[in-house]
Amino acid sequence: MKTAIVIGGGIIGLSSAYYLSRAGWQVTVIDKGNRRNNCSTGNAGYICPSHFVPLATPGIVSQGLKWMLNSRSPFYVQPRLSWPLIQWGIQFMRSATAQHVQASARPLRDIAMFSMACYEELKKEPGFDFFYAHDGMLEAVQTAENAHHAQETAKIARDLGLDAEWLDKDGVKAIEPDVEMNIRGATWFRCDAHCNPEQLVQNLEQYLLKNGAVLQVDTEVTGFSKQNGAITQVQTDKGTYNADLVVLATGSWSREMAAKLDLSLPLVAGRGYSFLANASDFPLRRPVILTEGRVAVSPFEEQIRFGGTMEITPINTPPRYKRVEGIVQSARDFFPQLKLDQPKAEDIWYGYRPCSADGLPYIGRLQKTPNVIVATGHSMLGLSLGAGTGKLVAELAEEEVVSVDLGVFSPERFG
Repeated sequence: MKTAIVIGGGIIGLSSAYYLSRAGWQVTVIDKGNRRNNCSTGNAGYICPSHFVPLATPGIVSQGLKWMLNSRSPFYVQPRLSWPLIQWGIQFMRSATAQHVQASARPLRDIAMFSMACYEELKKEPGFDFFYAHDGMLEAVQTAENAHHAQETAKIARDLGLDAEWLDKDGVKAIEPDVEMNIRGATWFRCDAHCNPEQLVQNLEQYLLKNGAVLQVDTEVTGFSKQNGAITQVQTDKGTYNADLVVLATGSWSREMAAKLDLSLPLVAGRGYSFLANASDFPLRRPVILTEGRVAVSPFEEQIRFGGTMEITPINTPPRYKRVEGIVQSARDFFPQLKLDQPKAEDIWYGYRPCSADGLPYIGRLQKTPNVIVATGHSMLGLSLGAGTGKLVAELAEEEVVSVDLGVFSPERFG
């Protein structure tokens, strides 16, 4: 039996392991942490073809500079002398063009729709009982400028074949009658779904363990052994693993791991925060993005999650819980009749999103090390693209024709 070593136990790594296992591979997942500290459990759970605009967009740099001095702002880059950060920043600014946004829209739509179809199939599998709802998502706005932009985005979405509609405040009230919102309107992306990410991760782990995979947590990969241009062994602080195939799905730690393979992978960690509240206090029927505050709100069965901020900071930096005040204040502004208290520090989750230099994930087989497949850099789309990325990894491993054109996602596109 062929042996696959998947490095990384987040949604990308677990999804890759799931589809590889189904294809007949003997799989070992190696993760340097555990479920609590990866970015796949505390996110909003969005499965969102609506997110066809990459992180690198015109205006994001100037807006980021305006937010730099605000401790509660949605976006923050910690100033520091760091060549990897400078390198990433230069390439990010070069990518933040209208041409890049236009060229990225269809590839992001395609992989998102493919991933959603994978989730729909996964939900029907025995043993997968995670919360999943295909009720769409609202992108709510308060200002006239953002309302205009939202209507333009809705038109672009429809041109891409996505089910999207601009609703005025009364239109939103008709589909969300139980919550009063301080908004001008919202784009209703009927194409979107959402799930409970922690339940999904648990289901994937349970499937893998039941079907003979090994999940090795709290284990750090220290190096690789090569022979004839291929990886033969993965070395860790707890032993050595033989490998016919290596999948690099290490999230925000991918730049350092890629360097061990002589691969330059421009990537930084973008820290986000979230917390849970009682769903009965916020009786929303579908997820809502609070545009001005860049806050994501996700109703699950008994709880509702509030999440946000993009904090480009070293991974070992202590959490800045003050940034959660911005999430709370934004929620209060959008839902003025509902009470939301500042959560205690011990009730706040935070995790690191792997942000590529152009806002697109890195997915593909390496040319110079053909038995290595890279699957990382998904930024805020890790959960959304997780199942689809995992299936694409298995298709690459089996040398099948892939279901999505991976040209723009090449992990070697920056040289």
